[in-house]
Amino acid sequence: MSKKNDSKNEEMRFEHDPKGPIGEFFAPIAGYGVTISSFFRPTVTEQYPREPARVMPRFHGRHQLNRYADGLEKCIGCELCAWACPADAILVEAASNTPEAQYSPGERFGNVYQINYLRCIFCGMCIEACPTRALTMSNDFELATYTRADDIYEKQDLLVPLSDGMLAPPHPMVEGLNDGDYYRGAVSGATQSQIDWVKEHRPEDPSLANARVVAKEEVR
Repeated sequence: MSKKNDSKNEEMRFEHDPKGPIGEFFAPIAGYGVTISSFFRPTVTEQYPREPARVMPRFHGRHQLNRYADGLEKCIGCELCAWACPADAILVEAASNTPEAQYSPGERFGNVYQINYLRCIFCGMCIEACPTRALTMSNDFELATYTRADDIYEKQDLLVPLSDGMLAPPHPMVEGLNDGDYYRGAVSGATQSQIDWVKEHRPEDPSLANARVVAKEEVR
C-alpha cells in the first residue's frame, strides 16, 4: 500500500502493508524460517578432498588438446585461440608439416603451445574460437602448485594421451583423405599403411603395441 505524506514538499513513499497482531508476533520467527527448516534436511556437505568433488558437465576446467582417431593432432597452429583470449594467456607457434613429419592434417601444426594459468580466467572464449575442436576444457580444477613456473602448461602437459588403437605422430594421413575429411569425421582409426610407415621409420615406437587396424570409412 502506498502512503502519501501530507507535506507538499516530500515525494510519495512506498511502504510495506502494516502487520496485524499475529504477523507482529511471528515476525522474529519468520526470519529464521530457512535456518530452522534446514535442520530437518539431509546434509549435503561434500567431503572434499577425501571424496571427489562433483562439478557440472560443462564446467570450465583445465584445457586439453585433442587428437583424431588415428593419433594425429587436431591443432593446426592457427592461433585463433590466442587472439580470442582476453587475458593474453595463450602462446601458439606454428610449424609446417612435412612428408617425413606429419603431426596434424593439413599444412601446419602447433609446434609450441603454452597456457599461462596465472592469467587464465577460464572464460572459454578460446575453445569457441577453435575451428577444429582441438582445444576443449575438461572438468579438472585441481591446478594448485607450489611454484609460479609450474602454472605455465606446455604442449606436452595439455595433449591428451593416446587411446588404444592410436598411433603416435608423426605419421602420414589416412590415404586418399584430406584435412577436410578429417574435420568431417571420416577417420575412425589407423590404417595398415600408417602402421607400416611407423614400423619402418620408428620400429621401437611403443604405440605400435596397441595399434589396431580400422577400415577407412566412406567419405560422405
